[in-house]
Amino acid sequence: MSETAQPTPATDERIKEISGLRRALIRPELGGICGTVLVFTFFLLTALDSGMFSAQGVLNWSTVSAQFMIIAVGACLLMIAGEFDLSVGSMIGFAGMMIAIFSVTLGWPVWGAILITFALCVSIGALNGFIVIRTGLPSFIVTLAFLFILRGFTIYLPQTIERKTIIGGISEAAEGDWLAALFGGKILGGLFQWLGDAGLIAVFERGSRAGQPVVDGIPMLIVWAIALVIVGHVLLTRTRFGNWIFAAGGDAEAARNSGVPVNRVKILMFMFTAFCATVFATCQVMEFGSAGADRGLLKEFEAIIAVVIGGALLTGGYGSVIGAALGALIFGVVQQGLFFAGVESSLFRVFLGVILLGAVILNTYIRRMITGER
Repeated sequence: MSETAQPTPATDERIKEISGLRRALIRPELGGICGTVLVFTFFLLTALDSGMFSAQGVLNWSTVSAQFMIIAVGACLLMIAGEFDLSVGSMIGFAGMMIAIFSVTLGWPVWGAILITFALCVSIGALNGFIVIRTGLPSFIVTLAFLFILRGFTIYLPQTIERKTIIGGISEAAEGDWLAALFGGKILGGLFQWLGDAGLIAVFERGSRAGQPVVDGIPMLIVWAIALVIVGHVLLTRTRFGNWIFAAGGDAEAARNSGVPVNRVKILMFMFTAFCATVFATCQVMEFGSAGADRGLLKEFEAIIAVVIGGALLTGGYGSVIGAALGALIFGVVQQGLFFAGVESSLFRVFLGVILLGAVILNTYIRRMITGER
């Protein structure tokens, strides 16, 4: 009696084994991680003794990075959802000017001015999304229009009301205001005083501030940046809504057929982008004590570049909030690092162009690895 051969189980051609190396290479954060390592290595070699990595130096480039980071989080989620917002920079200037007009010119409490400004700007973000959804126009065109509309109002309103384009006096109006402290204050002042007393960080040696630490706390701008990165990352990777964001940007029609509320997702992402821009603007006016009509220029492009460096595809459906945060960190370190290294600061714009081109080429290669395109 001959033994019957056991049939070999058929392999499913749809299931393909992916090596650990390939899995690492297609992570959206890869470009941001590589860029961060290269940038820090370069400045450790060229600017180590310049004070760049002292407590005050770290605070300098961390603050600049936090500015990029706040707007990059909103831009990242919106780009993953398949849309752009070119009005971010103008929204920053507009929001700051509205806070100044409401609080200084009209005499409203600063907390009220901030809340009304947030409501106004988030509503404008919703309007952006509504127009994109209802008309089918590219978000590039719609938000480009709002870039000019908001910038125009930012110049026109203070000129008409105050006969000038810069409104000061916000610091005085915000004194003792509970909400203003959430955007313009500092935290962990006691910890830094202890570090100064222990000789771990530099202190002022003379003058009225003798004995006080050079760094007297962490600005709320940095706190907001970290908080938004955490919230954005958790939202994108740990919630059903995050899956909807990826689906809306990857294939909107297929997502609709699967029950994903694509229109609502996209409108909410426009609103979140406007919210991030308003956070940036509020922190900025509280820091400087004034609002200017030229604030936020080119910030929309810097946010998009940070997101692209962080691994997001321009076509949507792929990206990472952590990657965008690393892209913002690269921006801040390079912008301040060029000064510490004694390099002409105008080369920062050259760097932006080079890093953008390199990031797009890398992201295109990654997309081809994912999709199998040639």
